[in-house]
Amino acid sequence: MATLTNRAKPVSRKPMNWVERIYLWNILKGMLITLGHIFKKKATINYPEQKRPFSPVFRGLHILNRDEEGRERCTACGLCAVACPAEAITMEAAERLPSEEHLYREEKYAARYEINMLRCIFCGLCEEACPKDAIYLSETFAPADFSRRSFIYGKPDLLIPDPKTEPEKFQEAKGLVDQRKKSKA
Repeated sequence: MATLTNRAKPVSRKPMNWVERIYLWNILKGMLITLGHIFKKKATINYPEQKRPFSPVFRGLHILNRDEEGRERCTACGLCAVACPAEAITMEAAERLPSEEHLYREEKYAARYEINMLRCIFCGLCEEACPKDAIYLSETFAPADFSRRSFIYGKPDLLIPDPKTEPEKFQEAKGLVDQRKKSKA
């Protein structure tokens, strides 16, 4: 009989002896394997208390960035939406009003910005395509949920905290961005 792997073994049809019939040897072998695993290092961690370190190239949830004055960086150019191979990003542009200079950096801004996380493949092409560093992928992974609607993140969910109203949260989020940029370089 020709085989591709040369691993074929003829099956022994000899009758079992008394030790083999009570399966004592097989039970002892299984117990030895179990006993050997008891003393090995555990592969699991206690998640809320302990967190596993991320790889420097880990890509998590998206964040829309602000500048130091708290204005949104996104100019709704659409390059991130065009670069997305999964077509997970949807945006609508709007013109900035004269009274909104403190909110938006440029004359055009994203009035609606949504990412469908069920479609996103976390490739990072949106981050690379953005000329204003308005979007980046953080080190937070997507939470579990029961409804599909909760996985469509809108602009309020994606925006980084405002540095004027929440300076501590802004610095913490900004520190993660700077660490990631240094590790990529």
